[in-house]
Amino acid sequence: MEIKPYGVYQEEEVLELYGSVGWLNYTARPEMLKAAFTSSLMVLGARVNGKLAGLIRAVGDGASILYIQDILVHPDYQRQGIGRKLLLEMIDRYPRVYQTVLMTDDTPKTAAFYRSCGFSPEKDLGLCAYLRIKGLSAD
Repeated sequence: MEIKPYGVYQEEEVLELYGSVGWLNYTARPEMLKAAFTSSLMVLGARVNGKLAGLIRAVGDGASILYIQDILVHPDYQRQGIGRKLLLEMIDRYPRVYQTVLMTDDTPKTAAFYRSCGFSPEKDLGLCAYLRIKGLSAD
């Protein structure tokens, strides 16, 4: 397995990866996904025998905040440490960043994974999160 910056955007393989994990909000809006990649602070891809097996996409300023927007691993490659390696590689690229943030599903599986990588739920830190999603939030 090789992890390196995701260079030239290849729509077909990216859409296949997002579709494989059921992230249909992205696959239904390929132009949004391409724009998101282009505007990201950093995107890392994990390849196994040349196939895109996973990726992580971060936004932010790289100094005060690193926001992990997407981290996904194709189901054929899950439970092999790829997600952990992607996450830790991204964090290692920004050693001086003040806070690293992500939002994910509230399941025991995801909680265990992120806790094992050094993350804490916001409620454990006396914080709360506010979110505005177009079409779902009061505008």
